[in-house]
Amino acid sequence: MSPRSNTQRPAREVPLKRSGKRYRGVYKAVLGMAKVNAKSRRGGLFIIAPQAALAGKYRMLYTRILPEIKVMDAGAAAVIEHLSTLDGAIIVSDTGTLLAYGAMVRKTKALRGFGTKHAAAAGVTSGCKGSTAILVPEHEDWIKIFQDGHIVLEMDSAAQPKSVEDKVVSFLADRDTALLTAAGASAAILGIGPALVIGGTYLAIRTATGLIKRNIAK
Repeated sequence: MSPRSNTQRPAREVPLKRSGKRYRGVYKAVLGMAKVNAKSRRGGLFIIAPQAALAGKYRMLYTRILPEIKVMDAGAAAVIEHLSTLDGAIIVSDTGTLLAYGAMVRKTKALRGFGTKHAAAAGVTSGCKGSTAILVPEHEDWIKIFQDGHIVLEMDSAAQPKSVEDKVVSFLADRDTALLTAAGASAAILGIGPALVIGGTYLAIRTATGLIKRNIAK
């Protein structure tokens, strides 16, 4: 019998379930970075998706010189916030690994009246399963979040109570309906792609039948 080798295989990144606590932590961390950019009126585009689904969906505009980092690592936020001001997008796996910065999305989807980053956000989320794009328009205290090629939520950089923040993260990561329920809306409107707008603790939902607005901090 041959002796057992002591050579270890390299660790493989295992996708986490969408309901996983760490998966939601990735959304929370990236959303926090987007809020910092919005508050300082710096633009940026952050894309979160399963690593395998991202294959062939972008190309690098800059040579990567950084070691592997996770969005929840100590000090990572400041580094990634700075990198997000470069041309191109920040690409993050759904397990939190920074895969690319200054990345050009290959598939775009033009949105009338908006620029290239809106087109990139719409394009990548329509062509990459399980992806979310968090866009901060330049010179604006505003954040637009895309899924399935459409804007599903807009918000400002205002600090929110933990209860509201948790509902937002769960809505984005899990499509949890608690955010809608808190606003008095039926979960059924998820099927028609409502536009959710959050300002501080107030949520407005634009539906085919009108506007729903409610304080969701309660």
